[in-house]
Amino acid sequence: MQHESKRKLLDAAQNVFRTKGYAATTVDDICEAAGVTKGSFFHHFKSKEGLTLDAAAHWSTWTEALFAAAPFHQAADPRERVLGYVDFRAAILDRAVPDFTCLLGTLVQETYATHPAIRAACNKGMSSHIANLTCDIEAAKQRYAPDAPWSAESIGYFIQAVLQGSFIFAKAKDGSEVARENLSHLRRYLEGLFPHPRKSNRKEKP
Repeated sequence: MQHESKRKLLDAAQNVFRTKGYAATTVDDICEAAGVTKGSFFHHFKSKEGLTLDAAAHWSTWTEALFAAAPFHQAADPRERVLGYVDFRAAILDRAVPDFTCLLGTLVQETYATHPAIRAACNKGMSSHIANLTCDIEAAKQRYAPDAPWSAESIGYFIQAVLQGSFIFAKAKDGSEVARENLSHLRRYLEGLFPHPRKSNRKEKP
């Protein structure tokens, strides 16, 4: 069982990093947000980078549970699960900007060249999320577009690229409107990738 003060620090780090970024966040900022002492911080972590690595894993565990429990998983049709995933991401946009942006995307933009361990942790977390999504995409491809030249994995990465880019614009615009429009376009694009078979209106001759 995770120590309560450690969990508070990990939760606080997720929120502060998404609000201020990695470089601008200090250990004091995280301790203040968590409501714990600096001594407690160094009891659990050797450094801010050490905390960040654990925070990335903590984020991945939390988001995996969040998406696993999302209602779109209940759909029997994999096409509806893929579209439902996009709808679920759009519903999350009703929160404040830092609350719907991705911790891993925020971290890797700042640290990919300076903190290789953090970059690797972000890559692991994002790739794992895409792998889970790819399962539904592959099932939808087999049912609705079996001869399509693209791979399910490439669509998974494309979906995440749209999301991460949308988060950047949401920060630039200080609002979710552009991100919401982007997800609407993404949904229409995915609908085109997985077209329902057209039903003929002509009656067959006896």
